[in-house]
Amino acid sequence: MIYFDNAATTYPKPPSVIKAMNNALISCGNPGRGGHELGRNAERIMYDCRVEAAELFGLDDEMKIAFTHNATHALNLAIKSTMQDGGHAVTGGFEHNSAIRPLEAMENVEYDIAYSELFNEEDAIRQISSKIRPDTKCVVLNHISNVFGNELPIYKIDDLCSKKGIDLILDISQSAGAEKINAGDFKAVRFMCMPGHKGLYGPSGTGILACCKEDKLYSIIQGGTGSNSGDLTQPDFLPDIFESGTQNFIGIAGLLASIRFVKGRESEISEHKRNLIRLFNEEMADEKKLKVFYSDRQKSLVSISANERNDDLFEHLCQKGICTRNGLHCAVTAHKSGHTEDFGTIRISFSAFNTEDEVKKLSEILKKYLKSL
Repeated sequence: MIYFDNAATTYPKPPSVIKAMNNALISCGNPGRGGHELGRNAERIMYDCRVEAAELFGLDDEMKIAFTHNATHALNLAIKSTMQDGGHAVTGGFEHNSAIRPLEAMENVEYDIAYSELFNEEDAIRQISSKIRPDTKCVVLNHISNVFGNELPIYKIDDLCSKKGIDLILDISQSAGAEKINAGDFKAVRFMCMPGHKGLYGPSGTGILACCKEDKLYSIIQGGTGSNSGDLTQPDFLPDIFESGTQNFIGIAGLLASIRFVKGRESEISEHKRNLIRLFNEEMADEKKLKVFYSDRQKSLVSISANERNDDLFEHLCQKGICTRNGLHCAVTAHKSGHTEDFGTIRISFSAFNTEDEVKKLSEILKKYLKSL
């Protein structure tokens, strides 16, 4: 098997992640629910993970790291905290449904989608700017598209939002762990949302909400937090406001190990994946029956399309032991921007563990299939 579905979840996981989770199962109790040794072990793991995550993303206080179930959970908290009193929001044209559907579900919220030309950063800025209204409260932006791997100009859009007094919510699901992202480099960013199981190489069921600003906080779940237990109202401080109920400390133990795996290696991992994308494009450059959506500034992944043959090609790859993903990838707005909404794309996404030989094997299989048509 060759695994090229890392944009969904990275595989394999570093051995240190598996070891950390096994150790936590043996040595931990419920964090924040007792002063005994097993409870304290779990508390230490969670605190250490907050510290490591805050350092990784340039936050000045580890308590600004809230643990979530995944990026979807983090985006819901971020969007509903920012838009709880209603108003207008703008999203980019390459958003995941995790950003669109919370806005769609809020009855007192209006939003516009800023569709833009694929791989055109200036058009992305222009379209987002054109959608901003006097009552716009926030822009929700996917840093790197989970469909095409195009990177949006988050620093220029942050500057635009700052000048207009608008909050920016960043979905860094495809860039966390693979690109250097420092909260101190932004002026308008209120939240950064990410899963643990993708570029951070952690386990599923984990995520991070990095809270860059501490006001406008709203919890969509209320309950036990281990703090202020004599008060019937939800704590209003970080991270407790977002962390009701027993946390996935087994997963967080794995997340701690995974953050330590990527820390300091972001540029190396990013360049490795870009090299694989370039190699794949070179291998497939002469094929006329397959569309490769490629840019020399692309990150993490590449999409291909044989249009109405996508389903057959995807099944052929599965039979050959090649793991990819076919369809709309939970991001129909991105496909509308890329004009691929009719047939979707087959997504090939890389990790630190993929090799050039694997890319060449994939290319060989694709060429034989296309020749047989």
